[in-house]
Amino acid sequence: MLLFKRLNILAGWLVFAIALTTYAMTVERTASFWDCGEFIASSFKLQVPHPPGAPLFLLLGRIFSMLSLGDLTQVAYWINMGSALASAFTILFLFWTITLLSQKLMGTAENEYTNADTALIIGSSTIGALAYTFSDTFWFSAVEAEVYSMSSFFTAIVIWAAFKWERIDDQATANRWLVFIAYLIGLSIGVHLLNLVILPVLALIYYFKKYPQPTFWGGIMALSIGLVALGIINASIPGLPALAFTVERVFVNSFGLPFNSGVIFFTVLLLGGMASGIIWSIRRKWVTLNTSLLALAFLLIGYTSYLQVLVRASFNPPINENAPSDVINFRAYQGREQYGSRSLLYGPLFTARPIDQKKGAPMWKKEGNKYVIFDYQPEYIYALGDELLFPRLYSSQLSHPQLYRQMLGLAEGQKPTMIDNLKFLFTYQLGHMWGRYLMWNFAGRESDEEGAGYLLPWSSDQNVPNLLKANKARDNFYMLPFLLGLFGIVFQYVRRRHDLVVVVLLFLITGIGLQIFLNSPPSEPRERDYIYVGSFYFFAIWLGLGVMAVAEVIRTYLKSATVRNELVLGLCLLVPVLMCVKSWDNHNRDHRFHSVDFAKNMLNSCAPNAILFTEGDNDTFPLWYVQEVEGFRRDIRVCNLSLLGTEWYIQQMKRKTYESDAVPMSLEFDQFNKGKNDIIPFYEVPGVKNGIDLKQYINLVKTNSPAIQVPLTSGDMTNILPSSVLFLPIDKKVVDNAKFVPASLRPFMKDTLQWTIGKKDLYKPDLVMLDMIATNNWQRPIYFSSTLANDHYLNMKNYMQLEGYTYRLMPVAVPGATDGYVNSDIMFTNMMHKTYWREFDNPNVYYDETYKGPPVISARIAFFRLADQLIREGKTDKARQVLNYSLKVMPDKSIPYDQISSNYVRFLFAVNNTKEALTIADTMATRADQNLTYARSGQGQFGSPQGDLYVLQTIVEACKEVRQETAATRYEAIFQRHLTAFGG
Repeated sequence: MLLFKRLNILAGWLVFAIALTTYAMTVERTASFWDCGEFIASSFKLQVPHPPGAPLFLLLGRIFSMLSLGDLTQVAYWINMGSALASAFTILFLFWTITLLSQKLMGTAENEYTNADTALIIGSSTIGALAYTFSDTFWFSAVEAEVYSMSSFFTAIVIWAAFKWERIDDQATANRWLVFIAYLIGLSIGVHLLNLVILPVLALIYYFKKYPQPTFWGGIMALSIGLVALGIINASIPGLPALAFTVERVFVNSFGLPFNSGVIFFTVLLLGGMASGIIWSIRRKWVTLNTSLLALAFLLIGYTSYLQVLVRASFNPPINENAPSDVINFRAYQGREQYGSRSLLYGPLFTARPIDQKKGAPMWKKEGNKYVIFDYQPEYIYALGDELLFPRLYSSQLSHPQLYRQMLGLAEGQKPTMIDNLKFLFTYQLGHMWGRYLMWNFAGRESDEEGAGYLLPWSSDQNVPNLLKANKARDNFYMLPFLLGLFGIVFQYVRRRHDLVVVVLLFLITGIGLQIFLNSPPSEPRERDYIYVGSFYFFAIWLGLGVMAVAEVIRTYLKSATVRNELVLGLCLLVPVLMCVKSWDNHNRDHRFHSVDFAKNMLNSCAPNAILFTEGDNDTFPLWYVQEVEGFRRDIRVCNLSLLGTEWYIQQMKRKTYESDAVPMSLEFDQFNKGKNDIIPFYEVPGVKNGIDLKQYINLVKTNSPAIQVPLTSGDMTNILPSSVLFLPIDKKVVDNAKFVPASLRPFMKDTLQWTIGKKDLYKPDLVMLDMIATNNWQRPIYFSSTLANDHYLNMKNYMQLEGYTYRLMPVAVPGATDGYVNSDIMFTNMMHKTYWREFDNPNVYYDETYKGPPVISARIAFFRLADQLIREGKTDKARQVLNYSLKVMPDKSIPYDQISSNYVRFLFAVNNTKEALTIADTMATRADQNLTYARSGQGQFGSPQGDLYVLQTIVEACKEVRQETAATRYEAIFQRHLTAFGG
């Protein structure tokens, strides 16, 4: 018994060391894409990231950031190492959880274990824990500064603690563990809410221990109690601030007391009531009530990490999402009101359109010394038949209805049925968005392309394109981990059905349950497998138990327990070894820096003191990181259009930050407050067909002028956009004094900037952007990221100058420049001398589809546009330098050629580099041929057939232009063969 305990502890820490070493060797050296830049910047200065926040994660991240010892470039690395450490601890507690469950399956008392029994339990747990260590999704989160690794740690330690509590007979000691579990859950709220979903199953574990003869209905009752507890806690997170605000309004509005007096009273009352209850339960010796109240108290103590949000928000840091410094905004922050909501039980279909609306919950603000209602949340009313029970088919994004139709085979205008609803649930939401991810982790992944499937044991590389074969994420585990997991399920069913019920429910709740709750739309900006990492964690438990199942199966063939167990453990250990060897190259982020270099390149594409409009996470959060942490180009104001529809973010834009002055804006708070001017409908007025002066229009909005208002069905008035044409007078004297229009473009400058914005509704971000443009009066440079969706340029690209990764708004329209015009002098300097390319030419560094997307596309388009302009201007030598530099910093060996690269063939011919042009043409044509042949074979698809046809066509035309007849003929034959096959 003593030997087993010692080995269990030692082996657990050994597995921990293996995991930590793995993650430390593969951790990203700087801020990754997506939320990592925001979290690192927020951790470093304890700022306020997107709701509902992760205050405990930030506090721990701040501690790890101090290990950089003042080297700002190392801050991200050390915060990433915090995730690596949390992930290693997850593996430690997974190991100990599997040993606890394995001991139950052994059916022998611990003091009766033979050496073979000990080896089997320890070995099975090691294999299960190591398999999860090297699983795709968990490894991905373990090496970056995201909340999912730390959230997994809390899941792991809570489940381990629950099974540990189950083994304790002394009630007093066991109750301490219950309080400990409650405290851990409270702490986990300050990281991610995912941990809360396991509460119903914890109630079931409690029931199985307290009632040795459990019944089906008793289990249902226990689960129901757990669900109620989950509902109460989940509702309390935004509910406590909401209740505090109710008390606050009474104290302020009714009693005339100062702001926050009601919040203080509510807090004192809550703590006093809880303390009184605990004291009363002690005096009455009511153990159950005392334990429950203590557990609740410790849960709330863990939850108090959110005090960090309130404190830091009150200082107005640069990153201060929702500005939750008072009870109104804190309630919205906790309630995630910024993201809206989707119906889960009953709601509209994607074909539904509101026929009316009614007033919903009131929206409050401070006015004078009271709280007043300034508007109501709209609640939309739909026609009978436009809503459905358990709606899966609804999204407010404009592109999603067409995707729903494509997936379900619906004609335009055809209304989906409940069968369509369930088909989408099972095929897409549960199959594509959860089952596929499960198989990625335990069967193998086809590639890192968006939407890639999984590999089966018989999946072959025959006829597979070379680029797909070489894709570092193409890993086939031959379903060995998955089969071990299935063996573990069967073995647990035979030996310990109660435990199987517990693990199955944990597996389903953190997988299928989350998917049903999240109600995935038909497309996502990225793969969402990291959401279901808890589900994969519980499958890894079965994987470890599956090793015991294999040993049990061959018991009849090998009588010697020692030989049998050693053989099984030796063979099964090959499974995590296989996963490690195959997955190392596509999880090793060492020497990967381009997420930060991309941000620097974008900022360096802007003139000093610029305003830069961005949109998504990946062209915003890395910029926040380099400005906040590394202090790079703080003179530029990054303005995220996704947030510019919120009143708190607009207010922040109106404040000076670092070296960046406040943005020019004339609209006041009441014109952009929540619910005000969210959508300004287009309603053409005949008298203003020729256009409307932008400055006058903004002033009419500011003054709530009836001249641009129409009544709604509710009787309220709303602002409208009365014309699709806007114009803005140009003050040429101001422009000339600013000296940013070159002499060559001065003749194209007119007295008025006029453009057609289109017959479409105006959203709040568009309104605020137009206000900035009108108010700025050419005082500060205004830039638009080249990664923006076309709608965000407001049809003004012909007034824009491309200077690198960004377009600059100019008072000049060059004829024919519908996609902006290139200032070759500025852009040459920016692209050749102000860009960063660390390790981007290293073929050993892994760059996934995130990097091959906007970062590479933006760079190659920039080089392409610059080379094209230089050739048009007759500057052949400079164009050759640009092309050679582009191919040097982004070579095919590390960043494979894409569609944009096919245009380089024409340019290389133009600068007399025929050899390089033909080399690229041959490489790309061969790959396109392979991709199209693969798609035609029906085996699968790699890349886009239309994209490959475009590549072939571009190469053929380039060869024909310079009379490379032999090459043109060869590529033409390939092109025509595939064009015919694809319906050309």
